[in-house]
Amino acid sequence: MRIKNQEQMPPLAPLTAAVFHILLALADGPKHGYAIMKQVAADGGSSLRMGPGTLYGSLQRMTAAGLVEDREEDDERRRYYQLTADGERALGVELDRLRDAVAAARRKGMTVRTTASR
Repeated sequence: MRIKNQEQMPPLAPLTAAVFHILLALADGPKHGYAIMKQVAADGGSSLRMGPGTLYGSLQRMTAAGLVEDREEDDERRRYYQLTADGERALGVELDRLRDAVAAARRKGMTVRTTASR
């Protein structure tokens, strides 16, 4: 998952579910790890839970890839993360890919099923 400029974007897509949901959780501002886990659970409903191992391993790789960065905060006990410009672009590319997939499914007559109808 290396990304430094727009030309490197296509190999990054599609994002893993963990990376996508972490980027989405950070889209409205910096958060510390526990707040990211809570936001991922809220965004994904009861079907998506992310443990600390997945979260921090993903954040480490995402930081190395330039998608997120550590942010200095007054609270020394917590490490805060925020999106970088590359992270915002990667999230946008993935959202476009998902929109295209949903549009294709609709054209084929597919409908969204709720958990109760599965």
